[in-house]
Amino acid sequence: MRPKITIVGAGNVGATAAHWAAQKEMGDIVLVDIIEGIPQGKALDLLETGPVEGFDTRVIGTNGYEETAGSDVVIITSGLARKPGMSREDLLAKNKEIISSVTREIVNRSPNAILIVVTNPLDTMTYLAKKVSGFPKNRVVGMAGILDSARFRSFIAAELDCSVEDVQAFVLGGHGNEMVPLPRYSTMGGIPITELMSPEKIARIVERTRMGGGEIVALLKTGSAYYCPSAAAVQMAEAILRDKKRILPCSAYLEGEYGLSDLCFGVPVKLGVGGVEQIIEVRLTPEEKAALETSAAAVKKSISELGL
Repeated sequence: MRPKITIVGAGNVGATAAHWAAQKEMGDIVLVDIIEGIPQGKALDLLETGPVEGFDTRVIGTNGYEETAGSDVVIITSGLARKPGMSREDLLAKNKEIISSVTREIVNRSPNAILIVVTNPLDTMTYLAKKVSGFPKNRVVGMAGILDSARFRSFIAAELDCSVEDVQAFVLGGHGNEMVPLPRYSTMGGIPITELMSPEKIARIVERTRMGGGEIVALLKTGSAYYCPSAAAVQMAEAILRDKKRILPCSAYLEGEYGLSDLCFGVPVKLGVGGVEQIIEVRLTPEEKAALETSAAAVKKSISELGL
């Protein structure tokens, strides 16, 4: 039997995630959205793309949750997207309602699923999904660090005029302006970028990475990023379904790691069939640790506003 992947939300992020997953033939896909016709139409269009692109993937769309029963992985993208001038935290109240409802529906039908949360404010919504689901911490994980580090990698590669494939970058912390890119753990061909660029150039790239989501929102004016967020979520799902043991930066529930507890926060994890199979701790300088604590304080404040 092929794996079953549910994607909740058939907007730009959800529909594009379905596209990536179908191309990779990761399993059968159920696309869910409350707007009648939208998930059905996008699913049918994607199904009909199979003969052209050469993938055998069953894709269905629905406005309910019965078809999602028995899902192995659920990617939650539903919620309001940011608009220009809107912070991720501005989304909190409305998306709290949406994520709580979606999580209950999924848990009732797929009690053994692994949840991948994409909705903003990311770390807070991941924490909410964990609390509402009652799932163990390894089965609820947020997509953030892959997106943030991909932006960091792109900017580094552009500055060094090299292939992005040869650039690895490391971003810790919450998915917001307080995220903590770590240049000394970021490399080109294994060489730390601190050996290749001036501190001033690195500082500019770090700042652009922190503001990367807002930069795209400002350009689009009526939406937010969706190609990279959806690809990142599918990379996580693939690591889980194919037990790849990938080391990826994700928002995971912490119980003392990095000196932090009772929050979901961006850290490097090992993703495999068990979900978050390991949280990897790295040594930080005093300055990096201080920046991480500032980021954690922002996430904790947002979580407190959930009123759980």
